[in-house]
Amino acid sequence: MKSTVEHLSPTRVRINVEVPFDELKPDFDRAYKKIAQQVRIPGFRPGKAPARILEARIGRGPVLDEVVNNAIPAKYQEAMVSADDVKPIGRPDIEVTEIADGERLAFTAEVDVRPEIELPELDGLAVEVDETEVTDDEVTEQLDQLRARFGTLAGVERPAATGDYVQIDLSAAVDGTEIEEAATTGFSYEVGQGGLVDGIDEALKGMSAGEEKTFTSKLVAGEHADRDADITVKVTTVKERHLPEADDEFAQLASEFDTLDELTADLRERLGRSKRMEQAGQARDRLLDRLVEGARVGDDTVPVPESIVQAEVDNRLHDAVHAFDHDEERFAEFLSTQDKTREQFDAESREEAEKAVRYRLVLDALADSEEVSVNDQEITERILYQAQQYGMAPEQFVQQIQQAGQIGAIYQDVRRSKALITAVRSASVTTPDGTAVDLSDLLGDDDAQAPADSDDTADDTAAPAADESAEKAEAKA
Repeated sequence: MKSTVEHLSPTRVRINVEVPFDELKPDFDRAYKKIAQQVRIPGFRPGKAPARILEARIGRGPVLDEVVNNAIPAKYQEAMVSADDVKPIGRPDIEVTEIADGERLAFTAEVDVRPEIELPELDGLAVEVDETEVTDDEVTEQLDQLRARFGTLAGVERPAATGDYVQIDLSAAVDGTEIEEAATTGFSYEVGQGGLVDGIDEALKGMSAGEEKTFTSKLVAGEHADRDADITVKVTTVKERHLPEADDEFAQLASEFDTLDELTADLRERLGRSKRMEQAGQARDRLLDRLVEGARVGDDTVPVPESIVQAEVDNRLHDAVHAFDHDEERFAEFLSTQDKTREQFDAESREEAEKAVRYRLVLDALADSEEVSVNDQEITERILYQAQQYGMAPEQFVQQIQQAGQIGAIYQDVRRSKALITAVRSASVTTPDGTAVDLSDLLGDDDAQAPADSDDTADDTAAPAADESAEKAEAKA
């Protein structure tokens, strides 16, 4: 077999392959055996008819078709192995250019490839991260959030204010016609939290139990989405939240600690750890940006294969529309509520896809440069982590990714994560005032298993300090 490589661009090649027919003898033997099982010829048991009898009965064409269809994938792989400087990504576009019966088979395969990327020196890279100092106000905020978890509601005979809880009845009308799906009764709402109906908070402030008010707002869903509606809100009760006193008794109620000082010290420590995790995430994100900015293919920035970008765009669109049961009209209505057109969404998706693909290419080049390896335990840990993120049993998650052929993608994710962590260890990481930051304790094996997505490599696994304390208190109770 002979093969040659044509570089069509930094991200695409054409492989020209020519295979002598004598190399296809095993493929012909398999083809005759398969066809003989399918064709009934008088005088011969199934699968036993000789090749010349088969060809006399069905012709040479079906045999050649079977041989070509089975031989090309294997010969393509053989050609790629011999072209060791070519790193294909994606599926090839194959075209048979010649079938000279008895002489040769020729075909071409065009495929996207990883470009030869020149990376900047890791030792010369520097990034800044935020300070990790925990302020008294931040500790107080965490303590107040914890107190709110244990707060109680009590009715008041005064107008509603921000932070109060009100029970309301809502209705809406468009051009005088009531919209049934927009009506609700006995709905509990915190004044000032937002996210319900534009203008609701302004309307509720100053209202007392038994009062009713009508205001105009745009509907965000349903067949009347994006139309002005008359919204009527009636307040039935007003309640205020009473927080427990911040004292030793509360510390014993809300945590495993005996004193308020011990509780606040723990909240401060947890906030500090959370900020340290944020530092590590910032270092990864910002260093990846530096790597991509400094990476070159020739004199240019890293190009991205169009077919890979388009596949990424298609996946993003599929996921977005899937949230609306693949109803394009509902999806368009949603975009209108975000003041965004479909054209803007498509443009943003393409920009994000190009960025994601470029980041993956750079991380793959970095992993090759640093000779990063991945073992079975690391892949298992990543699978367990992702199963937890999706709220699935590990066995079920493994079955799904195997069916989808995603084991290789998980391997690549782990390898990219490890490569990026290697780069962080080599780079200079400082705070804005120039103080060096040592992240070695946060860049161990466990950290390497957290997702290093192409467009967001930060580790967001640290839980808020107040939530952790409350969970411990509830477990103790």
